[in-house]
Amino acid sequence: MQAFTNFRGILFMCLAMVTFSCNDALVKSVTGAMNVGQIIFVRGLLTTLMVVLAAWHFRAFRPIGTLMRPVILLRIAMEALASVTYISALGQIPLANASAIMQALPLAVTLGAALFLGEPVGWRRWTAIIAGFIGVLIVLRPGPEGFTPAALTVVGCVFVTATRDLCTRRIGHDVPALYITVSTSLVTTLVGALLIQPMGGWQPMSTTTISHIAAASVLLMLGYQTIVLAMRAGDISVIAPFRYTSLIWSIAIGIFFFAEVPDHWMLVGVAIIIGSGLYTFYRETLRGRKAVAQRSLTGPLE
Repeated sequence: MQAFTNFRGILFMCLAMVTFSCNDALVKSVTGAMNVGQIIFVRGLLTTLMVVLAAWHFRAFRPIGTLMRPVILLRIAMEALASVTYISALGQIPLANASAIMQALPLAVTLGAALFLGEPVGWRRWTAIIAGFIGVLIVLRPGPEGFTPAALTVVGCVFVTATRDLCTRRIGHDVPALYITVSTSLVTTLVGALLIQPMGGWQPMSTTTISHIAAASVLLMLGYQTIVLAMRAGDISVIAPFRYTSLIWSIAIGIFFFAEVPDHWMLVGVAIIIGSGLYTFYRETLRGRKAVAQRSLTGPLE
């Protein structure tokens, strides 16, 4: 039974990674026709509408005062900043490169949890974290682009997104996830609206552009839901490593739709990032098993 549950979780995770990768590709396809603020605003309007309907259906709304908790406000701000930084970079670097750098996110979360939440991290996981960031440097350094501002923007997005995830851990279970999503989507949409004029003003949208943004909105919403289903379906240690399938899709989409062929240095960096991430997941699983065993030994004595 557990094997079937894990298999279902893996399928949901793989589906989530497909939808997120396709969303990124669609957003990248319109970066030449619209500025970042307009993309965030238009996509945000459609996504917010869908999320609001879902939150209304599931009665997830709470008093506005619920949002005034500092950790929630910080999470919303980090989500909006992550959208701005990542979409800004997507139009300037290959999709596979951006996706590869973002794979360092689990390592950044582990680092943040150790530094700011006091979670224990042994020397093995510290080594994995350092190795993972070396992999990021390898992805950044080789090739004619070098340390471009866009690539460094994605690195910044990794740490911004990690801060968002750490904030999420600190939010109480009394606040429904859908309510947080509604609030975040609404604020991000407003941020996009404020950025339209400073980033060049409103640009007319063709039917193709509108269809791409609309599809990206649907895929983004689908991705949010499938990743929740994935993380609730089985063992996280079994399912989480399948996040890395997004790299396969990003590389394939980059090759076939944007003529972006990754060089061997990028593939080396990707291998190091994935290897260090998988080792981190392994250590998390080992720690979890030891904790369960310890509780089983001490439980009857209490």
